[in-house]
Amino acid sequence: MTEAAISVSGLTKRFGDKAVVDGVTLDVARGEIMGFLGPNGSGKTTTIRMMCGLLEPDAGEGKVLGLDIRRDRTAIKRRVGYMTQRFSFYEDMTIEENLRFVAGLYGMKPVRRIVDDTLKDLGLYSRRGQLAGALSGGWKQRLALAACVMHKPDLLMLDEPTAGVDPKARREFWDEIHRLAQGGMTVLVSTHYMDEAERCHRIAYISYGHLIAQGTVAEVVRNAGLTTMIVTGPGVAEVATRLRGRTGVDQIAPFGATLHVVGRDRAALQAAVVAVAAEAGCHAEPAETSLEDVFIQLMTAVPEGEPGATP
Repeated sequence: MTEAAISVSGLTKRFGDKAVVDGVTLDVARGEIMGFLGPNGSGKTTTIRMMCGLLEPDAGEGKVLGLDIRRDRTAIKRRVGYMTQRFSFYEDMTIEENLRFVAGLYGMKPVRRIVDDTLKDLGLYSRRGQLAGALSGGWKQRLALAACVMHKPDLLMLDEPTAGVDPKARREFWDEIHRLAQGGMTVLVSTHYMDEAERCHRIAYISYGHLIAQGTVAEVVRNAGLTTMIVTGPGVAEVATRLRGRTGVDQIAPFGATLHVVGRDRAALQAAVVAVAAEAGCHAEPAETSLEDVFIQLMTAVPEGEPGATP
């Protein structure tokens, strides 16, 4: 059986008296794209930094690419590409100059050929003379990705790589991620975008330091045990007001001219929604639960401010 690219158990990190990451256990297969989801301050970045060798865990053990996350941190760094949330290149240097600088840090030779190949592979060759600071958000992210993969890492860790990037650039970025994965690279990517999560092979959800759900999107949605109802008609605003606080109703969200109502108690939810909708002259019917419904539900599972939560 092929060894997992990432296999960690009981991973824990404390800052002061707060356990920012608390007992995280996670396995990622080689060649897999794993989505890492969770609210701000949930411990995603800290977990990623421990797995790529930048932080030493306070407790727990594991291996990344067969290397021990405690003893082999330097070796792990050499075989991992890590893309942070913030653009961190020299804005007064060109795309090509930035990549040449990164190639020098890694001691790559011959620099010219490696940089040229990377520019062509990532669609940056025609823009190689542009200053990094003059690039749009999407092209900055493409430059950052190029720098991360230039040394041919076996594992790519991306921390909210498309934040602030337009939908077209996000799609093109994800097409590139899938191309890299098809070539054998393993990818762990944190994201807040549900459409991006749905493009992952599997997802893991962390809430204030605790890993509370993982699997394929279909498995996570099914295991959440939620029921969703859609209400249509001229009185949806009245329905929303009257459903708040009713037994079985956990979420109420307007979507255009419709109302989505979600809850864990199927019988109570359906009884409440059907009755209130009928009284308001509206129509209610069951609908498929979305990953966003599950995401919101999981966000409320551990209230903000619980042990492990961070600002």
